[in-house]
Amino acid sequence: MPFSAIKQRFGKKQIVTWLGAIIVLLLFVLPVLKLVLLSFRGEQGLVLTNYSELMQQSRFWNTLRSTAIIVGGSTVLSLFLGTAAAWLIAYTDIPRKRMLHIAILLCFILPSYVLTLSWSSFMGTQGIVAKLLGWLSPGLMPWSMYSMGGIIFVMGIHHFPLVYMFTLEVFRKIPRDLEWASRAGGAGKLETFWRITLPLALPGLTAGGLLVFLASLDNFGIPAFLGTPVNISVLSTLIYEEIIGFGPSAFARGASLSVLLGLAAIMGSLLQWLLLRKSHASDTIQPDYSPRYTLGKSRKWVSALLWAFLLLVTVVPLFSMVSMSLKKAYGLGLTASNMTFNNYRYILFENPRVWQAIQNSLVLSGITMLVCLLIGSCFAYIRVRKPSRLNRLAELATAVPYTLPGIVFALSMILVWMEPIPGWNPGIYGTMAILFIAYICRFMILQIRSGVTAFMQVDISMEEAARISGAGPWQRWRSVLLPLTLPGILTGGLLVFLTALTELTVSALLYSSGSQTIGVTIFSFEQAGETLYSTALSSLIVVLIAAGGALVLLVQKWATRKGVRP
Repeated sequence: MPFSAIKQRFGKKQIVTWLGAIIVLLLFVLPVLKLVLLSFRGEQGLVLTNYSELMQQSRFWNTLRSTAIIVGGSTVLSLFLGTAAAWLIAYTDIPRKRMLHIAILLCFILPSYVLTLSWSSFMGTQGIVAKLLGWLSPGLMPWSMYSMGGIIFVMGIHHFPLVYMFTLEVFRKIPRDLEWASRAGGAGKLETFWRITLPLALPGLTAGGLLVFLASLDNFGIPAFLGTPVNISVLSTLIYEEIIGFGPSAFARGASLSVLLGLAAIMGSLLQWLLLRKSHASDTIQPDYSPRYTLGKSRKWVSALLWAFLLLVTVVPLFSMVSMSLKKAYGLGLTASNMTFNNYRYILFENPRVWQAIQNSLVLSGITMLVCLLIGSCFAYIRVRKPSRLNRLAELATAVPYTLPGIVFALSMILVWMEPIPGWNPGIYGTMAILFIAYICRFMILQIRSGVTAFMQVDISMEEAARISGAGPWQRWRSVLLPLTLPGILTGGLLVFLTALTELTVSALLYSSGSQTIGVTIFSFEQAGETLYSTALSSLIVVLIAAGGALVLLVQKWATRKGVRP
């Protein structure tokens, strides 16, 4: 049937709707379906053979036990640190709260593999701690980060800002009248905290804890850097090892493991969604920013203690990593005679593979940002102005790739793009094209959510007034929508860019020769024992992130001047 006849029969709107639905199904739903089907596929059709084989392997149960210990341990640590930090900022008169807020978020802004390298340098045999212990008593050695405890610690300090972010506003919205009534009834500060504050803050704590649980389950960088050298596997690294190990049933075993990991992630996400939905009742309460406890004489040392902790978990290890990258050889002390920039010169000018990786990451993140800015913003506008069941389902579908653990999503992309239609291989597996598609699908939801927030702040009456005054669609966008929503939209775009620039998990499975990214190159250096190069490249990443963060702050400042909340 010719296109003109189709257009006449169904109408332009219906054609666009169906095309959009097909694209969403192909890019966001089909990969997951193929993954699930493969996990059940055997020689006799759809069977449970792959799962039963997994259950009989002691390696699988050991991995499951390690995953439970690491995820559980890091979640408990994050809950403790995040709650303490949020309570101090929300309840006390501790000074410089804005700067403390940024310093707390820094732990999460840094890519997990950069934080891991920082701590492995800091606590390694050549690190600052080893030297301090050596001065105190020869033979004393620091705690090894290459252990179960090390993985839990690094994962815990990387994710605790998530608990902090979820709990901070909840603490501020707890009515102080209830706490005053408790104190007036004879309860002490501690009893009031346990009986009033903590139960009321439970929705935020639980939601933050579940998010940390999901982030820990998804994390690939920390267990790959610290666990793999000492044979500690978690589900995400086991899937990676299965796939790169190849073999006749490698993809089927990897798919079965991915389904188990994905199920845990989806259940956690649903639970978090339910908890957040219940906590919406407190949205009408205005946050209380005034301090409820004065620290008195303790104010200075509590502030100093918190700053010391934040410097210890981020800045000092980063300094150790940078100092490691400046050494002439691994094992030498950092003195003027041993200091060199040769490692930076090598990775930037003498190793074409590294320069290629930097170019690939910049191109990937740049194009991903532009595509997400264009498509995600347009979709967000339709989602806000013309809400319907169909575009709500489409939004849920676009959230699936980001909800799934990265390693699971990467495997599903391989399965679908090796043969999207039976008998047709587009030949993009092993090229940059599959990385482009994977990045756009995974990070699109970040732009959509930023766009939805931005468009919801613009009342529809402003567009109506422009339309009545004779402004066409383009003029309404140019004169009304873009000036008011651009800061929020650009913030989403920069978030997409920075997340894509430091991505490791998806790229680790999808890259090939010529399409390696920065994260994969650092991972390869570390696996090959070339720590000086991996720390040098990681230090450059920190500089790029700092530049990106400064740009985000400038955009937010501009948004505030425009009267728009980014």
